[in-house]
Amino acid sequence: MSQVRQQLKALTPEPIWRAGRDAWLVARHLAATPLATLHPWRRASMVKLAALKDTHKGERAFIVGNGPSLKQTDMSQLKGKQSFGMNRAYLAFAEWGFATSYFVAVNDLVVQQTAEDIEQLKMPKFLSWRARRFVQPDDETMFLFSTYERPKFARDVRGRVWEGATVTYVALQLAFHMGFETVVLIGVDHNFETQGTPNTTVVSEGTDRDHFDERYFGKGFRWQLPDLEASERAYHMARAAYEADGRQVLDATIGGKLQVFPKVDYDALF
Repeated sequence: MSQVRQQLKALTPEPIWRAGRDAWLVARHLAATPLATLHPWRRASMVKLAALKDTHKGERAFIVGNGPSLKQTDMSQLKGKQSFGMNRAYLAFAEWGFATSYFVAVNDLVVQQTAEDIEQLKMPKFLSWRARRFVQPDDETMFLFSTYERPKFARDVRGRVWEGATVTYVALQLAFHMGFETVVLIGVDHNFETQGTPNTTVVSEGTDRDHFDERYFGKGFRWQLPDLEASERAYHMARAAYEADGRQVLDATIGGKLQVFPKVDYDALF
């Protein structure tokens, strides 16, 4: 937050500040809506997203986080299973012997720096509408109208999707849209060695110890420090949405620190 903004906030009664901020966010999203609705790329994306609605009703899916615990996880068990990979998960595809069924990336810094890699992926790809600045879409690309602000859980991802400070939350909304009955999280360690103010952009100074591959956010890579508090808020919303619809999200991350979803033993799932 800028110094001027901090001063204004200090001088403004909290209810008035919140009301003004909410009004500003609504106006901002309304301004973005026409292009995010009428642009040919978004129109094509909404058609594809509509075709995916409830296509996996009653099935199980795995959302693969990118934490170090993946190195302790027998990924061969997922071959042939429905799965979502995120951000730089593709770095492990050769080692695993398979690619995930779907791919999701919404963070601008990640997409900008890996655009060429993303364009080479051959599975359905879900990207933020902002990613159109960096990625040339192919037939497998679907743009989501995802936003940083105004929390919600999207049961139909053709409309606005809240990012919830983690791409995993976007994947949970996509899985719900597709009708999956049980979603299992793995590799969602919810724990980072790198510390600092949430959402601050930093430049990696060496090998990455916060993800499954030291190249993930390797030296020189720009990334934003995690906001674990905001992501937990999002995860609670996801759990409520799934359970209200008679579905469930399970956490099979080995040694994970997240305490929102019921824990299950990974090996016992097969």
